[in-house]
Amino acid sequence: MSESRRMRLPEWGLLGLLSLLWGGSFFFSKVALLELSPLTVVLARVGIAAAALWAYLLLRSISIPTSASLWSAFLGMGLLNSLIPFTLIFWGQTVIGSGLASILNATTPVFSILVAHFLARDEKMSLAKLVGITLGIAGVAVLLSGQASLGAGGTLWGILACLGAALS
Repeated sequence: MSESRRMRLPEWGLLGLLSLLWGGSFFFSKVALLELSPLTVVLARVGIAAAALWAYLLLRSISIPTSASLWSAFLGMGLLNSLIPFTLIFWGQTVIGSGLASILNATTPVFSILVAHFLARDEKMSLAKLVGITLGIAGVAVLLSGQASLGAGGTLWGILACLGAALS
């Protein structure tokens, strides 16, 4: 059994930095969307990340995988973890605020529990998980109350797009 330990100051600092970077990405993407299409922002974000990872591999002299099956897996992961969710989030942010988009993105763990229940043999639903899902959905419902309309702004579609991103 592993023993737990307390986080130290450097770890808290890294967590704070991660929060700033992750939370700030919603703000900066909203700014980018004022001038660029959602797909352009997605391709720029994914392209910059791919270039950085490629440079890291080259600098560390790590060999580039050549297996077709491995690249097929990379493609699937890239679609489900980057291209599809980023496209849905950035399109959603054209009709809803970045704060709301970030709140909706926080539903990812709720969807992860549901998906794991159906796709993984060792992650079955328990009462504790069901309570957690219920509380998570209730919390999001409270935060969204009064905002989900099909008015001229298409707010409901933006909310659904961001929830779809959290699901993927």
